[in-house]
Amino acid sequence: MCFYSKQTKQAIELENRFNAKVEDMALFEPEEKINGFSHALTPVITHQDPKLIQFYNWGLIPHWAKDTKISNQTLNARIETLHEKPSYKSYIKNRCLILADGFYEWQWLDEKGKQKQQYLIALPNNEAFAFAGIYCAWTNKSNGTTLHTYTIVTTVANPLMAEIHNTKKRMPVILTPENEHNWLNNQPVEAFAECTIELKATAIS
Repeated sequence: MCFYSKQTKQAIELENRFNAKVEDMALFEPEEKINGFSHALTPVITHQDPKLIQFYNWGLIPHWAKDTKISNQTLNARIETLHEKPSYKSYIKNRCLILADGFYEWQWLDEKGKQKQQYLIALPNNEAFAFAGIYCAWTNKSNGTTLHTYTIVTTVANPLMAEIHNTKKRMPVILTPENEHNWLNNQPVEAFAECTIELKATAIS
């Protein structure tokens, strides 16, 4: 799973890494720890505007939702069931890159999870990367405002993450630079189910 992420790079670093321009610098704010349940605005690149870094809310709200409450349950979407779940199946082709340079996970140290060890997961060189995501726009019928929201796609944990996320053994889909273009250009989701990118885990005291 992935409910806490990290994006500490400066705007110029993300622009150079992803060959895209930040749309609104007033919204750009590096953060050491982003809590998904706060539904923060974070930088994304969509398939519609691959040269633009925009800011969407974490927690996908389907167009048919009556209110925003569902966003607590849509921070992550399993890659295996994207085509089946009502919250996601209409947005399979709404692909986005969610820009980050790390995420946090907790390892259970006992059977009931009363004792846990927190880890920061990042690339070996701490460079920026992209989670695979899907997005949509939701309009509040009471006031006409529109929210642009996304969910992070998850898959079966690789060996490193299976050791850390030792309960559900899941992890976010982290795209290689070569696969970012393929994800945005709507290659079958099944092609991204296996994480091949090298990661490092650092215990947080």
